[in-house]
Amino acid sequence: MDVTASSPAITCTTTVCLSETRLVCVEYPGFVKNVDKMLDSIGGEPGLSKTYADSSKRLELRYRPKDPYCHPVCGNRYSSNNLLLRVRRRRRKGSSEEPHVSMEILGVIETTYKFQGMADFQYLATNNEAGGSQVSLYDKIILHKPEKKEFFDQPVPLFLPPPIFSRLDSTVDYFYRPDVAHREGSLPSLLSNENLIGPNRARRPHNAIFVNFDDKSVPTEPLEAARLNWKKNSIHHSDVKAEEELTKLFEKRPVWSRNAIKANVDIHPEKLKLLLPYLAYYMLTGPWRSLWVRFGYDPRKYTEAKIYQVLDFRIRCGMKHGYGVNDMPVKAKRSAYHYSLPTTVNKAVPQPASLKEITQDGASSSGKLSSAKYMLKDSAYIFREGMLPPYRQMFYQLCDLDVEKIKNIIHKNDGKEEACDERDGWCLPRTADELRDIISSMIAQVVRAKRPALSTPKLKPVRAGRKVEESDEDEDDEDEEDYKASEGSENEMETEMLDYM
Repeated sequence: MDVTASSPAITCTTTVCLSETRLVCVEYPGFVKNVDKMLDSIGGEPGLSKTYADSSKRLELRYRPKDPYCHPVCGNRYSSNNLLLRVRRRRRKGSSEEPHVSMEILGVIETTYKFQGMADFQYLATNNEAGGSQVSLYDKIILHKPEKKEFFDQPVPLFLPPPIFSRLDSTVDYFYRPDVAHREGSLPSLLSNENLIGPNRARRPHNAIFVNFDDKSVPTEPLEAARLNWKKNSIHHSDVKAEEELTKLFEKRPVWSRNAIKANVDIHPEKLKLLLPYLAYYMLTGPWRSLWVRFGYDPRKYTEAKIYQVLDFRIRCGMKHGYGVNDMPVKAKRSAYHYSLPTTVNKAVPQPASLKEITQDGASSSGKLSSAKYMLKDSAYIFREGMLPPYRQMFYQLCDLDVEKIKNIIHKNDGKEEACDERDGWCLPRTADELRDIISSMIAQVVRAKRPALSTPKLKPVRAGRKVEESDEDEDDEDEEDYKASEGSENEMETEMLDYM
């Protein structure tokens, strides 16, 4: 029998050195004939660099870049591992030889912007004349240069288009369902009139008890619905442990703020919403507003409850305090100046799990991971000398102001308290304003220590022919702007109250 030996397959491998250049790819939705005009439509190189620096932003493309009323088309950002190749095909004229093809790797494309959504509706700045013709309004409503008073006095039709028409730029499947109250055999919901948004499921009540300062008495026990709600949802061992810890906290101190509780008890925020109405009631007004008080304890009857009163403190802004609006030492949590339209922000997408995350999950299941998962830092409710508050507005309790000078002011009238006032509680009148001044001066000292240049007063430029005394008067006028002490904001209170109503 003849055996034919087959020759082994020959494989060729080649090692290619990749360029260290990192590139960004934009899949432009159009035929590019002029590169400069194409760059202008996506904001130019500065605009593209600014968008690339923020991974949460989508790339905006405006087909009319000079039109401020042009609604952009937004491109999503994706991670990629593509290569940019330069392929050259050379062939001598009149030669019958095969053309020479050469390739060169110019860089690695790590980020790609893809325009996969639909364009928003466009509305041009025009007006319909009596004869049916369209007249442009751009020269009448857009300032190209400083204009005189006549420009603003000319009659112009009202033109106020919205910034966007559609909040979504991708198709969405609507699954319409009939209203629950309209089905045959079902009783109408008692809360249907109050739940206009999402009528298929009523808002889940947390059964908290609210008390005003003028109320005659305080509750001694929770609502039965709050008791049943907590017992039904406290199914894990960590929930029972959190209940025991919070009970001990209220035995040690009868009045707590929510941030103080979060810094001392490790519990999920949603579980805390159920546990607090089971152990305490909520004060709406008075010196203990926005605080949780143990059932049966009335701070209006005990002078020692003075140290549990709340202080609404806000960081003051102004150059006389050591910093301006743009140099605030604590950034705002929410600001209208940094608002982004919903179509310009990347939606969070599920990321593939990494080996580190899997390892951490395994460690957490074995109990080796740290248990302080939901706890806040002490700075969320305590103020000490030399520290900056984490937020521009803080609700401190007087006992959490760990400054000796502040403690002396709080206890100035110990043993001499006469009546509990709705504004000052058991403290002397205007005590809160005095405490705010002290905390503001301490914060200003911290800011000046970190940035010594701000502590040096800046000289105002004086124009020729103007007396120096006039500039001094301006400085005096600026210093005469008195800070109006806050009477107690309800913005944070209302946010917390909505969780329980």
